[in-house]
Amino acid sequence: MQKPMITIISLLLFVSGAASQILEPVKWHFSKEQVSAREVHLHINAAIDDNWYLYGQEIPEGGPIPTFFHIDVNEHFELIGKVEDMVDPEIKFDPFFSMDLPLFSNEARFRQKVRILSESEFVITGFVEYMSCDDERCLPPQEVEFEFILNEGVVPAPAAADESGRLPGVTAAPETAATPDESATVDEEPGPAFTGENESGQTGYPVTGTSAAKPSPADTATDSRSLWLFFFIAFAGGLAGLLTPCVFPMIPMTVSFFMQKQSGRLNSIINALVFGISIIAVYTSLGLLVSLTSVGAGFANQLSSHWLPNLLFFLLFIAFAASFFGLFEITLPGSLATKADTKAESGGYLGSFFMALTLVIVSLSCVGPIVGALLVEAATGTGAKPVIGMFGFSLAFAVPFTLLAIFPSWLNKLPKSGGWLNSVKVVLGFIVLAFSLRFLMVVDQTYHWGILTRDVYLAIWIVIFTLLGFYLLGKLRLAHDSKLDHVSVPRLFIAIASFAFVVYLVPGMFGAPLKPISSLLPPQHSLSFDIGAIIRDSGTGTAAIPSELCDEPRFADFLTLPHGLQGYFDLEQGLACAQELNKPVFLSFTGHACSNCKEMEARVWSDQRVLERLRNDFVIISLYVDDRTRLPEDEWITSEIDGRVKNTIGRKNLDYQISAFNTNTQPYYVVMDPGGNLLNQPRGYSLNRDAFAEFLETAVMSFGENP
Repeated sequence: MQKPMITIISLLLFVSGAASQILEPVKWHFSKEQVSAREVHLHINAAIDDNWYLYGQEIPEGGPIPTFFHIDVNEHFELIGKVEDMVDPEIKFDPFFSMDLPLFSNEARFRQKVRILSESEFVITGFVEYMSCDDERCLPPQEVEFEFILNEGVVPAPAAADESGRLPGVTAAPETAATPDESATVDEEPGPAFTGENESGQTGYPVTGTSAAKPSPADTATDSRSLWLFFFIAFAGGLAGLLTPCVFPMIPMTVSFFMQKQSGRLNSIINALVFGISIIAVYTSLGLLVSLTSVGAGFANQLSSHWLPNLLFFLLFIAFAASFFGLFEITLPGSLATKADTKAESGGYLGSFFMALTLVIVSLSCVGPIVGALLVEAATGTGAKPVIGMFGFSLAFAVPFTLLAIFPSWLNKLPKSGGWLNSVKVVLGFIVLAFSLRFLMVVDQTYHWGILTRDVYLAIWIVIFTLLGFYLLGKLRLAHDSKLDHVSVPRLFIAIASFAFVVYLVPGMFGAPLKPISSLLPPQHSLSFDIGAIIRDSGTGTAAIPSELCDEPRFADFLTLPHGLQGYFDLEQGLACAQELNKPVFLSFTGHACSNCKEMEARVWSDQRVLERLRNDFVIISLYVDDRTRLPEDEWITSEIDGRVKNTIGRKNLDYQISAFNTNTQPYYVVMDPGGNLLNQPRGYSLNRDAFAEFLETAVMSFGENP
């Protein structure tokens, strides 16, 4: 593809360090094992980088690209069975593909048994095709070639073999490829790969580096803001925990402990500070334990997607909700609190620590769901998130106790214990009950029960928060509630918030995206009745060319854009239209099997600012890097990178992405003028809608200054 010189210069300015920009999270190793005179085991092993995973061989239809082994069979050997998994993959539910997917983390080991049919030296050749992802991006399917030399150095005995070189009495297998599925076929040129040599001199190994999509300051700030937001949510959880019946009555008891045991103002303050720091230390240690457990052990994926922990959390939260409603009382073994309280009587700094430990043990009966929810949410994030969450929770928990221990006269301003504490407990029960459905949702999707669809899920939430509103207004009384003579202002405000939330949920049953809480809900496609989808579908199927496009897009009969957007799926056609309309180009490198691409489109492209910019100010070109549709022969190209023929839509698009932008990750977004000159630094995966809107706006302004 010929490009103007100014385009090449522009790309060189934006993309540097070409030799170190391509990712290679999976490294393959090949070996053989002679188990008998006529049988050899071929071992194909993958070393997988931390936080990356490799898809398994058995992928349901409509899912991502499976790991696929192609072996060129000849008359010298035959295959015994299929390629075997020597390590069991982890089964994880992918919400964007709505199916269970087998994933390998850290390592994958495969074995193919081979029966030797010849006494002469021969070579087994083939390639492995695979796809890998991490939590933020996916790489397009790649191929790695391999070869095994068998009977190496053996000189055949003339009488032992027939004219074809086969052993007497053994029939050669037909020349077919070994595949994990009998229906799987490979009809394309091998690629994409960056040919190098492995330790044994075999070719076909990718030579890769890092991505060219450097994080912008906005993206870095996004991660920081996300952690700060989680900290404040945890802090709010700690404040809510103070109002539970297990904790609030302990405030005067704890303050009196310091007033009785200490002599001297300074000594009392120091012991109160030790007490507060001890509370923070105990809870933060719990967060640190989760953090150390989750890093490098696949704990986050297991906790967030595996059916067993999710089912256990669902049942545990249901038990807590029933306890908060007054069905029974959950209490920890009294011996734990008794032993800690006995140690607290010893006084001094050690006594302050054990007093803090006593408070933590006693409070868990009420704050357990808050702590559990925070740890579950934190475990699915960065390694520091559990520590930050528990620090925020414990800080809110400890500060009031510490301040009241230092200033005991403030106790007189606190409200007295009474029936309102049980009301707090019941409100927490409603919230815990609603949140428990999130765990059952994972189990439901994992086993494809189809019970908790989005509309059923929302219907249950609507009922729960409606009952909460009626409870706060005194229209619903539970076993341990006292009679409510009047509704206080705080109860009224919380009731209004509960009913307002119900009104907000109702449109979601008919297709409203409910983006702020979408991560807590089943996928949008599980709705039985989606007005938005019906409207979008009613506008499809026409041959009319959309008014904002220059001509009918190629490949639009099987490739689509989300949210009713119109655009092109062929680079040359899209650039020609951008030139005609004098508009900048929004270039999206995506894939059918790219789950993070779908997440970006669902959560970022759906932002009204982003949608308006894309719809009105850009010509959209969406390039699928994993589409296997064969191109007409006159559109085939020979790659300048690996020298291979690119004869499909996906291979040609991926070759362009690598050659032009020196990266092979998706999603990857580029804004440029019709001549191919970059208007802004390309972006990868980031759920920061503000930054993405600014990314588009800056490009439009830059294009306006130099149209």
